[in-house]
Amino acid sequence: MPALLAVAITLATFAFMEFWAWFMHKFVQHGPLWVLHRSHHVRHPHPVERNDLFFVIYGALSATLFITGGNGSRWWFWVGVGIAAYGTVYFFVHDVLIHGRLRFWKKSQNTYLRALNMAHKMHHKTTGRDGSVEFGLLWVSPKYLRLARAQSQRRAPATAGE
Repeated sequence: MPALLAVAITLATFAFMEFWAWFMHKFVQHGPLWVLHRSHHVRHPHPVERNDLFFVIYGALSATLFITGGNGSRWWFWVGVGIAAYGTVYFFVHDVLIHGRLRFWKKSQNTYLRALNMAHKMHHKTTGRDGSVEFGLLWVSPKYLRLARAQSQRRAPATAGE
């Protein structure tokens, strides 16, 4: 398979995964599979939650595409790469940065990442299945970008004088 086509399939899959994650989160995880996702909306002392099964599901799908994809000669191998890349970004942004499940990445001062964090906090404002907002991961509503920018600008004069 030509390298350019492989890259295009991988990037298209990665981009599609943002829509897919939003759709699945809003209509499936907050719908029929709430029984698994609920664990993510309540505080608990466990390092693992039922919601982590979604990583296993997408990891298994990605692995199947790798294994059957002829070491890159078939297009679906590159779909598997796109899914795995999105899952990796999802893990670091959502689980590590936003939820602090691994304590090596402190809260960022980056405006975009702060806006992402704000949007996610709004999502978790409700602990029930209904009433949540902001179901995506990487796409941030412009209102949270404006809020994060405003926060940064308010902080800038204070840190400049230190």
